[in-house]
Amino acid sequence: MDNKKRFGIQAIAALIQNADFRGFFTGRVSQSPSKLVCVPGLNCYSCPSALGACPIGSLQSSLSSHKFKFPYYVLGLMFFFGILLGRAVCGFLCPFGLLQDLLNKIPFFKKIKSFRADKYLRFIKYFILVFAVIILPVFVKLTPVFCKYLCPSGTLAGLLLAFSDTKLFALFGGRFMWKACILACVVLASVLIYRPFCKYLCPLGAFYALFNKVALVGLKVDSGKCVNCKKCFHSCGMCVDPSVIPDSAECIRCGKCISVCPEGALSYSFGSKKAAPLKENTLHDSPETEK
Repeated sequence: MDNKKRFGIQAIAALIQNADFRGFFTGRVSQSPSKLVCVPGLNCYSCPSALGACPIGSLQSSLSSHKFKFPYYVLGLMFFFGILLGRAVCGFLCPFGLLQDLLNKIPFFKKIKSFRADKYLRFIKYFILVFAVIILPVFVKLTPVFCKYLCPSGTLAGLLLAFSDTKLFALFGGRFMWKACILACVVLASVLIYRPFCKYLCPLGAFYALFNKVALVGLKVDSGKCVNCKKCFHSCGMCVDPSVIPDSAECIRCGKCISVCPEGALSYSFGSKKAAPLKENTLHDSPETEK
């Protein structure tokens, strides 16, 4: 899929999830009944125009409530999105993913594709998912740790709300300044690195990554057509080699590898059995060994 088509899908998805523009004029968070339903991507409930609830925020609210209630509804939706789409949610439906894509288009004299610590930093998002999203909210009641102290999407929503009602700026304290610093770091990093928040910090991306091997939407490789040219790997912003690992947990199913493959060896799979990837040793071309 070419970038223009994917951008169009991303823009429509972001608009649908944030279509209540009244909040920008009233300085109030939307109270639409649709906010009882979780959206698939990271889209903060507190955004003035949000029409749905963030699954990570909803999960933490359930876990950190005074009386613990197992979040069947929220987890059910997250499992549904995960089994159906996997990290295609990140590639097509997440508004914060779209923001990072736009920031990465800003010209800079040298972009950073990979570096020595890259593969280790990618484990941070799983740590955040387990401890900041699940364990700490269970034991520290009324404290959604990720939303309260880490989430840059929530910080962006807070800024949009404050610009809608400038009186809210007076209420910002030290915690908001801390989160503003995180947001600034993510924004700056996104100019240099493709989707740094998705790669290293996003707990929702970590959750969906667990389903990439079984998701109904995936990638398949025709090993009979593949000539091992590695154009797919070198074009991948997530540093995945789909000719070797088409179901990598880091793949966001953006389809760029499909569009650059000269032999048409890569394609989307929709519930069908994926063709076997190449068996040969490609260690020298793998994302983990690229410097």
